[in-house]
Amino acid sequence: MSAGRLAGRYSLLRPLGAGGMGKVWLARDEMLDRDVAVKELTLPEGMAPKERADSVKRAVREAQATARLRHPGIVALHDVVVENDRPWLVMELLRGRTLGDTVREFGPMPAEHAARVGADVLEALTAAHAQGMQHRDVKPGNVFLTESGRVVLTDFGIARQEGQATLTEQGLMIGSPGFIAPERLEGRPGGPAADLWSLGATLYVAVAGVPAYGGSAAQRVQATLLSPPPVAPGPLGPLIAAMMAHHPAARPGPRAVVSALRQVAAGRPLPELPADQSVTVPGKAPGRGRAVVWVAASVALAAVLAAGGFLAVRGLSGGDDVPAAFTAPMDVCTLLAAEEVGRLLLTAAPPEPQPGSDEVGPKCGWPVSGSGVGLQVQKDSDTVDPWSMTPATARTLFQNQRRYWGKYTSVDWTWPEIGVKTSRKATLTPIRPIAGVGEEAFGFELKGPTGRVHSAHVYYRLANLVVSVEYSTLSDRPTDEDVRQTALKAARASEQALRHAA
Repeated sequence: MSAGRLAGRYSLLRPLGAGGMGKVWLARDEMLDRDVAVKELTLPEGMAPKERADSVKRAVREAQATARLRHPGIVALHDVVVENDRPWLVMELLRGRTLGDTVREFGPMPAEHAARVGADVLEALTAAHAQGMQHRDVKPGNVFLTESGRVVLTDFGIARQEGQATLTEQGLMIGSPGFIAPERLEGRPGGPAADLWSLGATLYVAVAGVPAYGGSAAQRVQATLLSPPPVAPGPLGPLIAAMMAHHPAARPGPRAVVSALRQVAAGRPLPELPADQSVTVPGKAPGRGRAVVWVAASVALAAVLAAGGFLAVRGLSGGDDVPAAFTAPMDVCTLLAAEEVGRLLLTAAPPEPQPGSDEVGPKCGWPVSGSGVGLQVQKDSDTVDPWSMTPATARTLFQNQRRYWGKYTSVDWTWPEIGVKTSRKATLTPIRPIAGVGEEAFGFELKGPTGRVHSAHVYYRLANLVVSVEYSTLSDRPTDEDVRQTALKAARASEQALRHAA
């Protein structure tokens, strides 16, 4: 670049703005005689030459992929230039203001206007998702309202680095706190549902005039992970809360959201939504998990959550004979002996174990008609198997499970092998710490419509392993405390088996 001219054709006139990923210039395309916007991408200081070159190549490849997106709701990318060891992106020049600036100047939007903005943005996102592209930074500052009436999503894919799926990479945060979906904060790359969550947070600002979560960056992160979805004022409140459900599977699909937004934009009432957003607890069918627990939290988030007061209770039953780590794979069905299963299920003929495995880890169940015991040795999504976990990653896994289950008040519960073949609504009791199992443990119960406990769950950590244990019964004979104690006995028996196997 020389004399303020890029690639011999783009004259840089004046800066339009700057952010964490670079500076945007007003420029003139001398060849086509038109004004354009040029984004100068900045790279972290101190990068080695090869690392810098690789980053530039990645940015160019991703910009080329973004250039293939053609939609009126996505800012058009005209050209990619590499000069001065950095990439420059030449984009269409938009005239107007961002959604964030509009709300700051004029206050909250009418519901009809906000609904139209949301529908336009979601249609643009859906078109991108169909081509395998995710935005990952949907926020009011990246939604542009043009003078001609277009709603345009900007910075699409610009900040995306190939392979950058966790919260931090080279010291950068992917997204803006308060607008990052919970699953991305937990360290997973997320999917289209994560962009939908961010759009919900953006629409909250549009109709409320303030973000859903305020405070410092750490406070916004913590609130996203720990607080229930807020309900924005006005007719869009229930829909926005549904879009911001913590669990991706609890969020409505994009088609349903667009349809609902279009109805509100047309002045019609919001379609009826489900009464509550609850997570489904699948049954014990072979190959299916009892719970899909998203627990791959980053080290940075673990520190934030620890500061928020997570309670770790040291185990009391096993003394100091805790191994450094369990590294040899084992048959999890051996963690409860047949005699122990018989005592737990009150039967002289204990059932044969039913082994299984899913994305959460290897598991085993012992069901009989009307009751059952199950356990699972769990792993995070970044680890091949539980035996490859470290004590540090296991602690993070345990903390996130405790936080995850603490957020819900109800679940849909099934266990076909014991006789619950159709989904039943169950109420969760509050999470409570448990002493005497592993190095740290917590538990909770499920209650049926009569208020009686029918299932009890115990999660504990021992060294580098996190184990979940459950006991369920359909009988009215056991008291609530009987159910709790049976699950606790199963957890302690499995823990002792692990200690003896070390």
